[in-house]
Amino acid sequence: MRWLRERIVLILGLAVLVYTFIPIGVVVLMSFNKPKSEQSKLYRFEAFTLDNWLHPCNDPSMCAALGRSISIGLLATLVATILGTLLAFALVRHEFAGRSMMNLLIFMPMASPEIVMGSSLLALFVAAGFAGQLGFWTILIAHIMFCLSFVVVTVRARLAGMNDTLEAAAMDLYATPRETFWKVTFPLVFPGILGAALLAFSLSFDDFIITNLNAGNTTTFPMYVWGVSRKTVPMQVNVIGTVMLLVSIAIVLGGEYRNRRQARALAAN
Repeated sequence: MRWLRERIVLILGLAVLVYTFIPIGVVVLMSFNKPKSEQSKLYRFEAFTLDNWLHPCNDPSMCAALGRSISIGLLATLVATILGTLLAFALVRHEFAGRSMMNLLIFMPMASPEIVMGSSLLALFVAAGFAGQLGFWTILIAHIMFCLSFVVVTVRARLAGMNDTLEAAAMDLYATPRETFWKVTFPLVFPGILGAALLAFSLSFDDFIITNLNAGNTTTFPMYVWGVSRKTVPMQVNVIGTVMLLVSIAIVLGGEYRNRRQARALAAN
């Protein structure tokens, strides 16, 4: 009992992690599944196969929707990261009229339900005369709008936790403001910018509610999965989910490896 009391927090934490990763494990397992019938609605493992990995685009419409989601996600991430980083610097480093109100407005898209933001953007597009032109570009604008707040909050947290001693030292050593920014400030804030970009891409790629309201006849990957799930779920969908999981793990491991290399280099010096 004493051993159990000393490790109860660790045991509960491991139990929560196992419970969290069970659905992910099911997705990975189902990526190797071969159902008896392509129209089967039973979501259970029936036979092992590698065909799902060898032919991921068995349904061309799925790969088209996937490519569309990736394109929108990358463009939305690029624009939202640039605008959000600039806004974060303005909120942290500068005083201007309406700064407090701006801080409040930044949190509104994050706090509002997605159905509210999606319907509001749809009303905006309709009022602007784009009711018959809903598609790729309206989805992109909508994704930039709701990703922007997450980027600002993430980058601002990084800036608020930075010590300006190194920047002051660079200025004392006759570095110009441009040199100070690119050689001191930007490398320090870059992990926050990268984290914000990864978060923005994940939110954009995964979004369904806002996208569905502003997509028109355009289909993204989440909308495709929702549409086919009423009949059957192609096992190739699980392949895409597994690949995204592996990419996420690779990014995390790469970042950890880079941090450890830097720590060893500093220790050696």
